[in-house]
Amino acid sequence: MQSITSFKLALVSTAVFGALAASPAFAADKVIKLGFSAPLTGPQAHYGEDMRNGLVLALEEANAQKIEIDGATARFELVAKDDQADPRTAVQVAQQIVDDGVDGVLGHFNSGTTIPASRVYNDAGIPQIAMATSPEYTQQGYDNTFRMMTSDTQQGAAVGQFIVKDLAAKKVALIDDRTAYGQGLTDQVARAVEKAGGQIVAREYTTDKANDFTSILTNIKSKAPDAIFFGGLDAQSGPMKRQMQTLDIKAPLVSGEMTRSDTFLRLAGNAANGTYASLAGVPLSTMAAGEKFAKDYQARFKTEPGVYAPYAYDGAWNMITAMKEAGSSKAEDYLPKLAALKRNGATSSNIAYDQNGDLKEIAVTIYEVKDGKWTMVKTMVSQAN
Repeated sequence: MQSITSFKLALVSTAVFGALAASPAFAADKVIKLGFSAPLTGPQAHYGEDMRNGLVLALEEANAQKIEIDGATARFELVAKDDQADPRTAVQVAQQIVDDGVDGVLGHFNSGTTIPASRVYNDAGIPQIAMATSPEYTQQGYDNTFRMMTSDTQQGAAVGQFIVKDLAAKKVALIDDRTAYGQGLTDQVARAVEKAGGQIVAREYTTDKANDFTSILTNIKSKAPDAIFFGGLDAQSGPMKRQMQTLDIKAPLVSGEMTRSDTFLRLAGNAANGTYASLAGVPLSTMAAGEKFAKDYQARFKTEPGVYAPYAYDGAWNMITAMKEAGSSKAEDYLPKLAALKRNGATSSNIAYDQNGDLKEIAVTIYEVKDGKWTMVKTMVSQAN
């Protein structure tokens, strides 16, 4: 892994890119800095780039509107840092973001980086809206933590029910990658499977660096499960699905949103068909303003948006809207507005937070790979209590 010093120049250039990308050519009276961190290098860089693009699109739109905040025209700048999906690095860059004098934070991406970084932002009194889905993130007792997506508690309940009820799986095997995200989601799926009447017949563990799963899959095969759930990244689920085919394991592989990617399809190859993956939210085509978002995103970045871009876009607008309503970029002024937010966004027409900073609207969509493409199976939408 690169040291924080060795990629200092990369971080500076990334921050400059964010600031320039979010800044139209006019002089502003008030610069408002929003911090952002995610994996921007390494095997998870495609997640970070997708998230960053969604943020940049929102900030560019906000700057074009010339919103008045703190009695002046606001110019939003994105201060971007690469946390490499590493918890220790995340804490270091979180402190750098704080030292840069940001007014809010849009990140991090991974649960394993978001949770330790959130303590730095909380100590500094800076509101944070993260992509992280681990329940622990918003259960720390902080009043400044908010989400961009449905939590693993909510998603895991839907997935577990789908496995038992829709796939008719009585015996389920579990694998997780020991990250905060992978373990947390798998724990929630396990609870939901048992609550729905299913039985957990095996639980195996790997890492987010592994690519050989033969041993744990052989052990799982001996348990004859009706379905296998994996909590982890596409860099692991892709090779895992190929190895399941090699071992002639007929049980379907079910996974979370980090598997629902083009990277998984490429890594799994011909073995991808029949894989299921859950995704917080609804398909882009059925989002409240999904078609407009997709059109604007493609015009700006010359590519299709990924899974996370629309949620990042809404996360940025949630913070900007709170500042606009408060007429201030000071945390003590806009934080109450963020907590009480109600807005019509790209991903939903009912964006609002509960007392913990979790989204009130719970939406989870299940996808299946058919003919080498992700195809929607069903969507479940409800409201949190």
